[in-house]
Amino acid sequence: MRAVVQRVKRSSVKVSDKVIGEINKGFNVLVGISKDDSMEDLIYIKEKILNLRVFEDENEKMNLSLKDIGGELLIISQFTLYGDCRKGRRPNFMEALGGDEAKKLYDSFLELFKNEDIKLQSGSFGADMEVEIINDGPVTILLESKRNF
Repeated sequence: MRAVVQRVKRSSVKVSDKVIGEINKGFNVLVGISKDDSMEDLIYIKEKILNLRVFEDENEKMNLSLKDIGGELLIISQFTLYGDCRKGRRPNFMEALGGDEAKKLYDSFLELFKNEDIKLQSGSFGADMEVEIINDGPVTILLESKRNF
C-alpha cells in the first residue's frame, strides 16, 4: 500500500460538482492499493498516518501527531500511485489492485479509522473526483507499507 500524506489547512473532494467530503486542519491522504496488499499493510499505513509527528508544537517544532492536535482526515483512493513509469512514457498500472478486490481493501482501510477519535471523510472509490488541497507548509510525506522507501 502506498499513501501520499499531505498536511492541510483544508481539503475537499467533489464528484459531479457536489462536495462529498471536506475537512479543516489535518491530513489529505491519497492511497493506492497493490496486488500484494493485505490487512497487515492497511494497519501499518493507518498507524503511520495517525502517529506521524508533523504538526508544530508550541516551539514551532514538528512534534505533534494528528491525534495530538485533534486533526481531521480525508482519504481518497488513487490507483495511479502504482503507475510504473520506468519504461516508455505511458504508466504501467500492473501492480495496482483493481475492481471489487481493491474496493474491499479500501473500505476496510476506512473502517480501521472509525474507532479513532477523529473526523473522517472520504472520496468515492472509482469515481472521477476533483480534489482541492490547501497544503500547509507544504508538508508532504510518502508512505509505503513494503518499506521500499
